[in-house]
Amino acid sequence: MNGRQLRARFRGVAVVAAGLLALSACGGGDAGAKGDKSGGDKAAAAARTVKHDAGTTEKVPAEPKRIVSVSVTMTGHLLALDAPVVASQATPPSVITDKQGFFTQWSDAAAKNSVKVAYQGFEPDVEKVLALKPDLIVGASSGAENAEKFYDKLSAVAPTLLYRHDDVSWQDLTARLGKDLGLEKRAGEVVAAHDKRVGEVKAAITVPEQSAALVRDNQSAMTVFTPESAQGRLLTSLGFTVLEPPAGKGQTQGGRSDFAEFSQEKVADTAKDSSLLFVSHTPEEITAATERPVWKDLAAVKDKRVYDLGLDTFRLDYYSAGNLIDKIEKAFG
Repeated sequence: MNGRQLRARFRGVAVVAAGLLALSACGGGDAGAKGDKSGGDKAAAAARTVKHDAGTTEKVPAEPKRIVSVSVTMTGHLLALDAPVVASQATPPSVITDKQGFFTQWSDAAAKNSVKVAYQGFEPDVEKVLALKPDLIVGASSGAENAEKFYDKLSAVAPTLLYRHDDVSWQDLTARLGKDLGLEKRAGEVVAAHDKRVGEVKAAITVPEQSAALVRDNQSAMTVFTPESAQGRLLTSLGFTVLEPPAGKGQTQGGRSDFAEFSQEKVADTAKDSSLLFVSHTPEEITAATERPVWKDLAAVKDKRVYDLGLDTFRLDYYSAGNLIDKIEKAFG
């Protein structure tokens, strides 16, 4: 599609959005003509102004009825809050998704709530979002589905809120969403249920004396998640000592403190005698990694202290965090 066609396409979106606004204005015209301002006052009272990671949005419904998620990552957080999600962005199907492209950890919750696929792919399809008639759009301002460059177009359809999800814990993000969407009580319940489960499992497991190395095998490199990562904080809350990667010997991205990357040749120097807990791998991938020369002589491999945390543990939400806890309970209970 050339530039002229794209401009025409989005002019059409803007025209339709303007038409919807005009219809809304006509719908309230009688009350205004009669001098009755109660309808307008109620509408104002039922809206809020929200500061988010892409700016500040006014007229956010105090009680949204039709939320469209333009971030498959954010959808899990919204579903845990029982937010009224009617449709969500989906990714191309893979080992971490169902056949629609929804993450497996919350795909059952999506089905239970009749969540539709809004579109598939990482760039928002504004026309499809418009057709879903949302009263609120929620998305990401980080990750592959970062929607910041589409913010103005999405905002022409409905109030739009975008959030970073890569530098905060899922609990903090849940609390923030609860506050912004008027779901504070539910947010508190979700975090409390998680904390209760952590306490139960911590009391039921035997934590190994060795530290836990949270790793991903990237073929040419090894990613080590730090104690500051979402995975590291969860393991710490369960009583584990999470390996702190050697300072200055790995590479980080953008100053991030949640992981570092090391060359395969430094696997032994990095992991030492730590147990190996693999983040987001298939069992076959774990076997292939630990059979390589640089891995097979590690103390953890020889002592069979190698653990699979599950495919859904790369980005944690309420659902995947619960699945990770279940894995820990099974492995160390």
